[in-house]
Amino acid sequence: MIDGTWEPRPATRWEDAFLSGNGHHGAMVYGDPADDRVIVNHHTLVRPNGSEGVRPPELADRLGRLQDALLSGDTTAAEEFGAGRPLAWVQPFHPAFQTRVRRSRGLHEAVAGYRREVDFTTGEVSASYEAWRSRVFVSRADDVIVQHITDLGLTADLVLDHGLPGAPAHLAVGRSTVLTPDGAKMALRVGYPGSDLTYTGVTVATVDGGKVSVAGEGIRVEGARSLTLATRVRRGVGHLDLGALWAALPDGDYATLLGRHQPLHREAFGRTTLTLRDAVQDRELPGSELLGSPRSPALLELLFAAGRYHLLSSSGLLPPRLTGLWTGDWDTAWSGAFTTNANLNLQIASAATADLPKVTEAHAALVHGQLGHWQDNARAIFGARGIVAPSHTDGESGHTRHYQRAYPLHLWTAGADWLLQPLLEHAEVTSGATDARLTAALVEAALFYEDFLTREDPDGRIAIVPSYSPENRPANASWGTVNATMDIAAARHALTTAADRASGHPSAGRWRELAARLPDYLVNKDGALAEWAWPGLEETYDHRHLSHLYPVWPLDEINPYDTPRQAAAAHRALELRGSENDSAHGHLHHALIAARLRDPSRVSAALDAVLAGDFFHDSLMSAHYPARNVYNADAAHALPAAVIESLVQSTPARLVLLPAVPGICPAGELRGIRTRFGAGLDLSWSDRGATAVLHPTREARVDVRPGDGLVLVETGADNPEAPLVLTAGVDRVLTLRPR
Repeated sequence: MIDGTWEPRPATRWEDAFLSGNGHHGAMVYGDPADDRVIVNHHTLVRPNGSEGVRPPELADRLGRLQDALLSGDTTAAEEFGAGRPLAWVQPFHPAFQTRVRRSRGLHEAVAGYRREVDFTTGEVSASYEAWRSRVFVSRADDVIVQHITDLGLTADLVLDHGLPGAPAHLAVGRSTVLTPDGAKMALRVGYPGSDLTYTGVTVATVDGGKVSVAGEGIRVEGARSLTLATRVRRGVGHLDLGALWAALPDGDYATLLGRHQPLHREAFGRTTLTLRDAVQDRELPGSELLGSPRSPALLELLFAAGRYHLLSSSGLLPPRLTGLWTGDWDTAWSGAFTTNANLNLQIASAATADLPKVTEAHAALVHGQLGHWQDNARAIFGARGIVAPSHTDGESGHTRHYQRAYPLHLWTAGADWLLQPLLEHAEVTSGATDARLTAALVEAALFYEDFLTREDPDGRIAIVPSYSPENRPANASWGTVNATMDIAAARHALTTAADRASGHPSAGRWRELAARLPDYLVNKDGALAEWAWPGLEETYDHRHLSHLYPVWPLDEINPYDTPRQAAAAHRALELRGSENDSAHGHLHHALIAARLRDPSRVSAALDAVLAGDFFHDSLMSAHYPARNVYNADAAHALPAAVIESLVQSTPARLVLLPAVPGICPAGELRGIRTRFGAGLDLSWSDRGATAVLHPTREARVDVRPGDGLVLVETGADNPEAPLVLTAGVDRVLTLRPR
């Protein structure tokens, strides 16, 4: 299967449950006829833990003393800046409950004829055995989880079960059940300990034939031909109106509801496809079996489709969390937060190019919804106007609250630029212009630097102090220091972008002057782009983050075409970088940067580390560490971006074709890519060359660069090396052949 996966047995672990979602609700489907469980998730479900009211520390009056100390050579001065505050994790993301349909007879292990399947093109998860079948989807049209079960047998009990792993002992739980002529209405109310907040799950059960009665905490269905469930979750204060919640659930049978949902999901998912020439023979294998063949092109093809499916399904109300939109455990690692200093941007890296605007819209909702809190961070910590983004958020608060000696995340000032970059890419892919809301945010980022960049080095260049490179430290200094390369890149990019996009702003000239006075990047004694551009700071190479290569990816400030010497130094930095604890995001970040630097061997090695490292569950959702350790969406969601970057790259004025083709995919077809100069692109390639068809939506003048060993032989122009002039609505065909 190219656009789906299947298993010959039910899931026994929640991590292996097949996934469906609409960006608001998420469903995790076990597919067990004996105990048919569907875990219900919702993006708003975060558990109050006392951190919800935490504000950024008031440190601005101490900033000058810290800057003086760091500039004078005190390498540990930042350790006391904000010390004494208790560590406050953001509110943890958690599951709501699970619907359970238990039968008196059923299947407990893999047997012939059983099949569990997820269709990426429709978002529908199904399981079947003999005459029994269960089908589940999360509706984009009606924002509801819908399940349809046939052949229930003699007896089936239905309950809304809140007792998932890690659930707090003192939850206030209440249930309501009302029988109806054709089934029942059920509700589960859950109150958090020590809080007025609650969440309520409501289900309407519709029975075809048979008899329904109240049984224990749920209902019993006897002699029915089918059962249809419609489930929704709402979070709020106190008791919500159950009658209104039940009444708001959509009418219609399963086929009607699916018919309203399918076109919306199918159109969004189907815009971009990857097919690989040598994948055919393995396509029909179960996903778990295919995962045992890490060098199979069919596996890469499948994970590309699964990654797009899961990314789309988890993005709507908010972008994907560390776990996407799903968890089966209340004790989710790192609170199931949005970790913004690497993970979130890596997860959504394919949104613009793979034509997933819903993902970018979800990211924009998170960013713009928190700008007021980001302003609080800038004022409280740095005494500045503008915005400073936090390294963690639960989706509600954007206040900085995470201080540790080893992770002084409140010192990270590059976050606003880093998080606005995906919105800029989306603007380039679509209209080429930024809207008023994004332009205003870019101005806020520049205003911060206008106030913050007041200190100088001995040569009169700006010194960024304090400075922090997530989540690393110099080998001979503490974490908070001077002139982290990521901070330099972010400041330069924020200032110049705001000056360009808001050229009429009274400070635009000042922003350009500040950008010109920022320090140059430093090449260290090993010939590598240094992580800190400050004399005397020594490298720590073995680390999972690659923040100092921000100028390479995604900014394209350093590239092999315009800045070849800096690109060589960046490549050397990549060669020297270790993988530390083998975090999945580190490997795929490495692949993205290697692709920009035209290194197919390093792209291949990074992909191999993920494909062969046992990172993927049977659900094709990934783990943070090898051996499926810690459920985490980084690898699943970032992998499509790494594949695309290895095959196609673009800027508003450049197109790069086949810069770093991985060894696992020597031939194939990639369709539906969006470029940052406003054209769609379809690409086919093999060892005999390649063909790219461009579908421009606006005028553009583009420099075309083929990968190593290839030459551009046809552009429709007299000189293939001349810039390509594109006209809206006029397709252009580019042909490449081996040199």
